[in-house]
Amino acid sequence: RTAFTGSIDNVSVKEYLGQEVVPDSGCGSWLFEPQTTQLVTYSELFSNAYWDNSNVGTTPILETGYLAPDGTNNAFKISNANQNSFWYAITGGFNATTTRSIYARTVSGTGTAQLCSHNSNTNNTFTITEQWQRFELNATASAIGTDFFYAVDFRGSGTLSEIILWGANATNDQDYATSYIPSNGSQVTRNQDVCNNGGSLASINSTEGTLYFEGASLIDGGVNRIISLSNGNSLSNSIRIYYFSLSGYVYFQKYVNGVRTTNINATSVIKTDFNKIAMRYNSTEISVFLNGVNILNNADANVFAPNTLNSLDFSQGGSTLPFYGKTKALAVWKEALSDSEL
Repeated sequence: RTAFTGSIDNVSVKEYLGQEVVPDSGCGSWLFEPQTTQLVTYSELFSNAYWDNSNVGTTPILETGYLAPDGTNNAFKISNANQNSFWYAITGGFNATTTRSIYARTVSGTGTAQLCSHNSNTNNTFTITEQWQRFELNATASAIGTDFFYAVDFRGSGTLSEIILWGANATNDQDYATSYIPSNGSQVTRNQDVCNNGGSLASINSTEGTLYFEGASLIDGGVNRIISLSNGNSLSNSIRIYYFSLSGYVYFQKYVNGVRTTNINATSVIKTDFNKIAMRYNSTEISVFLNGVNILNNADANVFAPNTLNSLDFSQGGSTLPFYGKTKALAVWKEALSDSEL
């Protein structure tokens, strides 16, 4: 230990009341996803007979024992022996709209390779480095080989002659890549993620309050997804953040005794980006703040009866229109926060 001689200034202390959202804390996020079936039956074991090779010229060389993203030594190196080979799965219910993904890295340096689908496609050439990356393909441009999963196809425009692969994933349930589902001998169905028992009369003020959400949707459009503060039925009495099916649209709504009294929307919101959304309500208005900026206001003097709101849900209330996405924070304040606080 060394003696210290000097002075320290600019020290600040802030009281933490237990209800404060701490942005950018590095704590990650909750991931809520729908039910999904992994079609690839051997997602990591590329040496299994489930996977096949080209039988054109010399068979590609397969080696195991490489460090995988999950920390095991289960990754495989596939080498192109004759510049005319590929490694693929021939069964699994794949089709032209199957969403496919795979983890890949180079042995050394940087290069390109065609992954996940047939070499005749133009949307499957990826730049690969020495770092593991997950490469995704949610549509095939050609009808050739759409019922196969090509882990790698060396016959196309890629520059690499060898590549390390791990974690093939394919689904028909969504048109975006879900989180990786490991499999070993059969297709695997992951159940829908559900968050239960959110909110209570003790933590929610029906007269005034603030609903805060920080997160990102898994998809920008195509489906309706809701986060709500309600009496268990969002069409009866509720405050709700409505990720609308149109790309870029988020609606902010208030229902009182079955009547929609506020329906305002923000456009050009990149819903797949992390956004901080605060919806403030009281006896005079609804205000919306997006990433700290007041973007919407609506006069609304309709009030909930005392002790009406008692449920905080990643849905419309119950199981309808569930929200799937990445959530860093979901919070309710019992008071309408000030502009400066928001």
